[in-house]
Amino acid sequence: MNEGDKRTVSKMIEIYCKKKHHTHNSLCPDCSNLRLYAYQRLDRCHFGENKPLCQSCPIHCYHPDMRARIQGVMKFSGPRMIFYAPMLTFRHLLGILKPRKALISREKRKQDL
Repeated sequence: MNEGDKRTVSKMIEIYCKKKHHTHNSLCPDCSNLRLYAYQRLDRCHFGENKPLCQSCPIHCYHPDMRARIQGVMKFSGPRMIFYAPMLTFRHLLGILKPRKALISREKRKQDL
């Protein structure tokens, strides 16, 4: 699995937890569980190393309540990422520009086999 995605989601959860739950050196239990869940979803991603951004993925693998939680974290932390982790932010923005169409057509070919 792409470790960069894990670093990005981990940093977003850390920012969220620090600002919203007033933690300092570690995550609160809820945020720790969310990070563990996100890691599990990333490890089991159907697309593997070629995964698109979750927001543009045709497969929604998060349970609805966990999806709502991670969306809240990303909505809060996303704009702050440039200040806390500029290189991760840049890498994430490049992922947004990655063409999704080629990924989906490749996946469709695999299903046709």
